[in-house]
Amino acid sequence: MARGLPSAASLARFCGKLTRRKPLEESSMETSLRRCLSTLDLTLLGLGGMVGSGLYVLTGAVAKELAGPAVLVSFGVAAVASLLAALCYAEFGARVPRTGSAYLFTYVSMGELWAFLIGWNVLLEYLIGGAAVARAWSGYLDAMFGHHIRNLTESHVGVWQVPFLARYPDFLAAGILLLASVFISCGARVSSWLNHTFSAISLGVIVFTTVLGFTLARPQNWSAQEGGFAPFGFSGILAGTATCFYAFVGFDVIATSSEEARDPRRAVPMAIAISLGMAATAYILVSTVLTLMVPWHSLDPDSALADAFYRRGYSWAGFIVAAGSICAMNTVLLSNLFSLPRIVYAMAVDGLFFQAFAHVHPRTQVPVVGILVFGTLMAALALLLDLEALVQFLSIGTLLAYTFVAASVTALRFQDTSPPGSPGPASPSPGTKEPSSFSDHLQLVDEDGRAGAPQPGRLRPALRPYLGFLEGRDHGTAVAWALGLLLGSAVTLGCVLIFGDSGLHLPRWGYILLLLSSGIVFLLSLAVLGAHQQQCRQDTFQMPLVPLLPALSMLLNICLMLKLSFLTWLRFFIWLLIGLAVYFGYGIWHSKQNLQGSSGLATARYVVFPSGSLMETVQPVQPPSQEPGSTEPPAES
Repeated sequence: MARGLPSAASLARFCGKLTRRKPLEESSMETSLRRCLSTLDLTLLGLGGMVGSGLYVLTGAVAKELAGPAVLVSFGVAAVASLLAALCYAEFGARVPRTGSAYLFTYVSMGELWAFLIGWNVLLEYLIGGAAVARAWSGYLDAMFGHHIRNLTESHVGVWQVPFLARYPDFLAAGILLLASVFISCGARVSSWLNHTFSAISLGVIVFTTVLGFTLARPQNWSAQEGGFAPFGFSGILAGTATCFYAFVGFDVIATSSEEARDPRRAVPMAIAISLGMAATAYILVSTVLTLMVPWHSLDPDSALADAFYRRGYSWAGFIVAAGSICAMNTVLLSNLFSLPRIVYAMAVDGLFFQAFAHVHPRTQVPVVGILVFGTLMAALALLLDLEALVQFLSIGTLLAYTFVAASVTALRFQDTSPPGSPGPASPSPGTKEPSSFSDHLQLVDEDGRAGAPQPGRLRPALRPYLGFLEGRDHGTAVAWALGLLLGSAVTLGCVLIFGDSGLHLPRWGYILLLLSSGIVFLLSLAVLGAHQQQCRQDTFQMPLVPLLPALSMLLNICLMLKLSFLTWLRFFIWLLIGLAVYFGYGIWHSKQNLQGSSGLATARYVVFPSGSLMETVQPVQPPSQEPGSTEPPAES
């Protein structure tokens, strides 16, 4: 029995490494990146990430094949569903103004392994997404010139008949990615200026399309003789919503850029709200115009908007629309190339990825190594691979990130994160040990009965006489278990709703029993979380109706993930295995949290004082033996 004790202790230490969290107070430290982006810059970055090829391609495809003219309802519902995820990103982006987006949010609230896997999947999402948009950009431009570029390439290079490879190498797509990488490496201001230019042209084309389209509208195209407004019924609208949801993927670039924002606490929530509202308005107006100009069943799914103007005799307008689509796809390319190196940079700074990617150019103050390496890799994917079979893979990484961000918001609300020495209600005493887990962190609350602000993670005072058994000895245990049960019941409930009794091969009574039990556990978990006190902050944006809205976001994202194909899940698990090999081979040993824990280094604390500018308020509190600005550990006495 004695021999088993060291093994059990080693296993406990190893599991502790997987769940260690990044201290939240570090997330407000000064940055080596340049804080130069305004609210307008962030808004246009988010808008550019959402309004791209989907506006010119997805709208026609969904209208013709899934929803008919009711595609505008699908876009509206998808926008509301995206708002749930956007609110989670807005709270974290304002409160944790550092680059990393979903990766960082998961790190400070859920643990290191989960954070690495989220970051690893977001990397693949950006890589494939950028390469796919580059090929779409190339194909659209080639179509404008009568496919002369494709014919010239095939005549000189030949046609490839290799599985997973493209029919021919797309030099145009690779070239635009390399050129965009060069511009992105020149600094955030140059990237922002380019995005402003392309976004302004794209928005101008959308306004032009809407105005001219309404003058050419024929209300009879929504009449019963053409199939009616919703020819595929309610199921068609829902199917269209599942597809249209991905049109709003891209607002997370705003959270990714928060470390380069001048005033992230105010700018990030405003930029997310404004860009999502503008994107939803653009999609709804364009889909309305499109289905009023020509009958929905005669749309060209590949270039519906330009083709609609051609068919109405306005070929010059179709050319303007095609030019607008090129500019819109350029903004998506810039958004992908802007975000991806910053995710890599955040992981490298934390020690979970190779340190070369943490290098910041001293003049441009951007992670230039990550930009050039991943820009080249993205160009190689666009040059060689047939990306049609991989496009579905984009969805699963995004939806998984959305799910974990929603769970992270819920977890963080019930944690006490007051910095040491602050007047908050949960400041631990100098002798209090550092929290090592979610439950430990929730236990660091004031035990002297001090009145004032609510104590996060504790039962509400009015409910303690009735639900006191939930607190027990460890105040954080009930919240941690409730959050775990909430996620588990959401997965079960999603399977029941998506696959039904026939898909699950259950008898009718078994299906109803599973539906009721999973629904009851889901609601009870919400009730337990709602019975506990949350953080209440007036100095930054907070998502309303927590934990209800994050729980609905998690359930929706899980349902959409379950609608993806088996091959998508298979590719996802293969990519996860590669990521686990990278983490256990490199990240777990080089993690800053691991090095600090093994060497006993003191962690620098950063106290944020109320002010209108983040740059004026962040003040590092150095140990007495350190020189100001030094990053070396204090000398041993």
